[in-house]
Amino acid sequence: MDKIGLELDRVVFIGRTFEEYLDMFSITLDELKDKKVLDCPAGACSFTAIGNKKGLDVTACDIAYYHQGEALKNKGLQDVEHAMEKMEKAKNHFKWDYFKDVDDLKKHRLNALYDCANDMKENNEHYIPVTLPELPFEDKAFDIILSAHFLFTYADRLSYEFHLKTLHELLRVAKEEVRIFPVVDLEGKRYEHLDKILGYLGEKGFDVEEVKASYEFQAHANSMLIIKNKD
Repeated sequence: MDKIGLELDRVVFIGRTFEEYLDMFSITLDELKDKKVLDCPAGACSFTAIGNKKGLDVTACDIAYYHQGEALKNKGLQDVEHAMEKMEKAKNHFKWDYFKDVDDLKKHRLNALYDCANDMKENNEHYIPVTLPELPFEDKAFDIILSAHFLFTYADRLSYEFHLKTLHELLRVAKEEVRIFPVVDLEGKRYEHLDKILGYLGEKGFDVEEVKASYEFQAHANSMLIIKNKD
């Protein structure tokens, strides 16, 4: 994941809504007030845009933010269309109670994209380009870090070592806790090294808990990790 020579066609720019985030991470607006929050990696999610409008202090970071403006927004529109085409073929692997149907899902994905793209124009300082597993932030720069649909999700292309390095970096910049959703891969299978990671983090003194979430769209993707910093 080298930012040098990064091509826009390698970036998937799609995201979830603010409301989805609250459900995925089983967290409330009140719990986030007076906290510095990092969404990593944030993609085209609207959590930062809507969260800051609601009085929160949220920063987003993603490799996609090395690109700006209409090119990135247009890439997002293409990615939403492509994802919906795939969804029609794979919809039996998803639960359709949170969203009514594929059209409703598309509406939510587009809303997230538009909110994110518009906010990037108005408040670009909230959107930081990063190349994981490294983050350009000071130690304990944020109280809470939320990380959705990246670690564990892409188990087929992100190595165990990459997972560990990224977790270390997230915990370095987190003062209180890191929440990761979900704990399954794209096929809905529990991440094969998850128990190994849980044991490793426990040995390092972190308090780790696997918690059920009220949100389940991808089948079996209904739990998250809460990792509390040892300090």
